[in-house]
Amino acid sequence: MATFFIKHITKYTYNNPVIDSATLTRLHPINDDYQKVASHLITITNNPFIETHIDYFNNRVGTFMITEPHKELSIISEIEVHTTNKIFPEDNIKSTVQWDELRAIKNKIDFIDFTKHKNFSGSQNVKDIILDKKLKIKTPYKAVLELCEYVHNNFEYKSGITKVDTNLEEAWKLKAGVCQDFTTVLLQMIKILGIPARYVSGYICPNEEITRGEGATHAWVEAYIPFYGWLGIDPTNNTIANTHHVRVAIGRNYNDCSPVKGVYKGSVKAEMGVNVEIKTAKSKISQEIELNIIPAHPKNSYKRNLEIKEQQVLGQNQ
Repeated sequence: MATFFIKHITKYTYNNPVIDSATLTRLHPINDDYQKVASHLITITNNPFIETHIDYFNNRVGTFMITEPHKELSIISEIEVHTTNKIFPEDNIKSTVQWDELRAIKNKIDFIDFTKHKNFSGSQNVKDIILDKKLKIKTPYKAVLELCEYVHNNFEYKSGITKVDTNLEEAWKLKAGVCQDFTTVLLQMIKILGIPARYVSGYICPNEEITRGEGATHAWVEAYIPFYGWLGIDPTNNTIANTHHVRVAIGRNYNDCSPVKGVYKGSVKAEMGVNVEIKTAKSKISQEIELNIIPAHPKNSYKRNLEIKEQQVLGQNQ
């Protein structure tokens, strides 16, 4: 078992007061057999009431509104979480039986949202890779690991060249980016192969073996392995998700998992800061964390949310 203490701060400041800011958050970690949330505290400017609900993908979503004038909005999420290792697939069932099972479930309601893939300029390349590597002959488990290795080896990990709204087409052509881009590409490759896959957002915690994305928000893929279940695959680090991957939200893509979305009334100059600190002991968490600052879009006024700017900052941290 591993224990982590995570402090995630998002702070917006405005040069003039704004009103009626409405915000949606996906900051509540998943609580299941392999990840136990011991405590979770969210502190928000003006202490608004946070209403929570479970969304279509079983994520806990928080919503709140600040109606009075304010020049600052800070959201501080503090988590204590315990993680345990999963038992990985034994992979001792014949590959033909497993592929038959995948064909049988692809249109079932639990999987249909995670099986449809997008056609893009690289679709034929992906199909050629699948044929060249003879992945349909191998077990789904081994095939997924090979695709993960392919993305890891053929894409350059480089921050600052992509944004949160960088799409699949751009990521494929660049062959570079951060964890979100690696995940977006692998997600589609696995779907083209014929295996259900879903997007996961969360955190990657301190680890001697994992060097990319540590101490920031992170993204990876979960692929459905027949007769086993959902298996986390991290293409950024070419590894199976383990005790150092803390899951917060799952969905079809990034848009289903974004940590913060918000709008407000007011035409102001805005600035935003974000940072994440992850420790193995509560006493080591800083009382104050230095924020990475980036100018926010000047024309919000209920026309643009701040999600894009938040994720640009988080991507630069990865």
